[in-house]
Amino acid sequence: MRQAKFVLIGLMVVMLCGIAFAGMKEFGVANSYQVSFVEKVWVGNTMLPQGDYQIRHLMEGQDHIMVFRQLNVRKPVEARAKCTLISLPAKAVNTEKVYTMNRANERVLSELIFKGDRAKHVF
Repeated sequence: MRQAKFVLIGLMVVMLCGIAFAGMKEFGVANSYQVSFVEKVWVGNTMLPQGDYQIRHLMEGQDHIMVFRQLNVRKPVEARAKCTLISLPAKAVNTEKVYTMNRANERVLSELIFKGDRAKHVF
């Protein structure tokens, strides 16, 4: 009886993960990316210093979350931001970063498009 309970829980976890990743595959996006910022930039509520970052694309329930983690430093900065996937008419030809400026004249990341994806990430 106890083994059956563990098997059932394991199957439920696998099914939920499959459903979550199916949403990302529907838009043709990867689970991990790398990006560089040449200036400091706001991502969500976190100011990221210039540098290289690994980005993981996660699902938390129905929410798409992007986690930015600084690379090549002793104490990496990490930021989390909720994003919305917007379909593109075709696969992206280039990687693009789109910024807005806040009142303090600082860059705020508003969109990311990665080469080969069929959707853009809007923050």
